[in-house]
Amino acid sequence: MKGFASLLALLPLAFAQTNGTNGIGSTPSQRSYISSTQAQTIITAAIKNATAQNIPQNIAVVDPSGLIVAFLRMDNAFPGSIDISIKKAKTAVLFNGLSSGQLYESSQPGQPLYGVQETNGGLVVFGGGFPVYYDGKLIGGVGVSGGSVAQDVKVATAGVEGLGASTSPPS
Repeated sequence: MKGFASLLALLPLAFAQTNGTNGIGSTPSQRSYISSTQAQTIITAAIKNATAQNIPQNIAVVDPSGLIVAFLRMDNAFPGSIDISIKKAKTAVLFNGLSSGQLYESSQPGQPLYGVQETNGGLVVFGGGFPVYYDGKLIGGVGVSGGSVAQDVKVATAGVEGLGASTSPPS
């Protein structure tokens, strides 16, 4: 009975998913995915921004399922930040376009999503991971790690903007 109640609690989420309210499309034929060329464009723009800040970064780009499409570790970027950049990008797409930083407050002790960072093989709940919206559709995510959170945010945002995409859904 407990399992049945849990299943019923997921019905509103399932309904929202099938009605295309998350910007990724209702059916596989309606979904869009980031191409390797688009991912490389994001990385190139992100590198330019990171270089201007003199901050070596790890830059990851994932598809809407959270699977890696492209990755680059700049010379001298922290090896420990490799995994963080990938998890930031994955976090942004697995929650239908929330940036990694948007989960911070809700994931603190006593809050409704406390412990969420321990799910899905590990997520990151601080800034530097953003969804990539292109032509109004969620096509992937980008995650950057290696500098301060503010620097990571700037580099990730520059990467998305370099594609001519947005980090927020269309209004």
